[in-house]
Amino acid sequence: MRKASFILGLTTAIVSCTGPDKKTELMKNKFTPPAWVKQGNVYEVNLRQYTPEGTINAFSAHLPRLKDMGVQTLWFMPITPIAQKNKKGPLGSYYACSDYVSVNPEFGTLEDFKKLVRQAHDMGMKVIIDWVANHTGWDHVWTKQHPEWYLKDTATGDFLIASGMDDIIELDFSNTEMRKAMIDAMRFWVKECDIDGFRADLAFWVELDFWLEARPLLDCIKPLFWLGEFDELESPEYMQAFDACYTWTWMHKAKDFYQNKLPVATLDTVLQRYDTAAGASSIQLWFTTNHDENSWNGTEYEKYGDMAKALAVFSCTWSGLPLVYSGQELPNKKRLKFFEKDTIEWSVKNELHDFYKSLLNLRRTNPALSAADPQTLPKRVNTSADDKVFAYLRKIEDHEVLVLLNLSAAPANDFQLRGVQLKGKFREIFTNKEFNFPEQASFSLEPWGCLVLGK
Repeated sequence: MRKASFILGLTTAIVSCTGPDKKTELMKNKFTPPAWVKQGNVYEVNLRQYTPEGTINAFSAHLPRLKDMGVQTLWFMPITPIAQKNKKGPLGSYYACSDYVSVNPEFGTLEDFKKLVRQAHDMGMKVIIDWVANHTGWDHVWTKQHPEWYLKDTATGDFLIASGMDDIIELDFSNTEMRKAMIDAMRFWVKECDIDGFRADLAFWVELDFWLEARPLLDCIKPLFWLGEFDELESPEYMQAFDACYTWTWMHKAKDFYQNKLPVATLDTVLQRYDTAAGASSIQLWFTTNHDENSWNGTEYEKYGDMAKALAVFSCTWSGLPLVYSGQELPNKKRLKFFEKDTIEWSVKNELHDFYKSLLNLRRTNPALSAADPQTLPKRVNTSADDKVFAYLRKIEDHEVLVLLNLSAAPANDFQLRGVQLKGKFREIFTNKEFNFPEQASFSLEPWGCLVLGK
């Protein structure tokens, strides 16, 4: 990979941000996620497909609904203009940027976005934006102003196509001026629009030392949330720079589990790997779909069928953060086209709105579900139906959450918990039914059913 000097870049960033007197403290404590992240969630906004208009202003009408559902952090897919040269389809890819410091006219104006951020903040929500650092489109403003900032194809001398995707070209991270300009562009969105963080597209395609240089420079403006598109099992070193990361390995294993009817114990194996990889402050992002998965690999119902809702419960209650993608609250059962208009078909009442509301509000109010806290890590609970039931307990002090998932197509009737002593009253979040322990002797779950009990 292309490399630049990590030590020089990071030290320069820290000194210019804080002054020499703060350098040692920041080096020692890098990096801590903002406190609001730990009991939050992420909702991915596909702006183009969200409304018939596909605009920022049209989306803003959905903010009260999303607030009611319990959404905390809105992640917007790239809102920057899309390159026209070599673009894909009639509208092109969000991820082929032509200018890092402008808003795509398809979506509206910079003032529209500033207003949206203010509205979200007034409702208690946060806003992060997708940042595509590795590459740009072919007619990005830098290709004309600074062609030396790009990697070149040694055979043709032309810009280097990024990993076979011919609508994007790779930037050269050994160029210090380009790196500075990239950080300045990121700073623009923090200072001008007051955003709360970044989701770094293909973060592991970019040198780690760039993120380590950029983060302290931007965090000194305000504490930011840094979500990286990489899996900790594949690129653990990137957790040095990011608060949260993807869980592709889990996503693939869950699909394999459902489609090949594997034993429940196979899920424990991959989760144990994540537990081993996770540091004390590591946060993993759990999901059943996102923009890539939905468009290219199938909807969550194509991949997971009847298990989709149980996996959504898992995503919202396991250690880390849950991701909800645009339309999952419908539920959306169609693949959304990527390079052309394909509006989400919203209904008068979204069938899963209250389902997600119950889960997201439990996360927000029960400290046992806090992320990045070793005290709240899930503990697997054995049952008399371990061939079907995946059970776990999370607790801190007097706060507890017990989750029971039937990960099979057969009912799990009258099973008991083993090796765990529960005391007091718990309430099931979907039915509001009360459970008293230790009097509660057994449980029953329908195929692919679930119980989430909060103390």
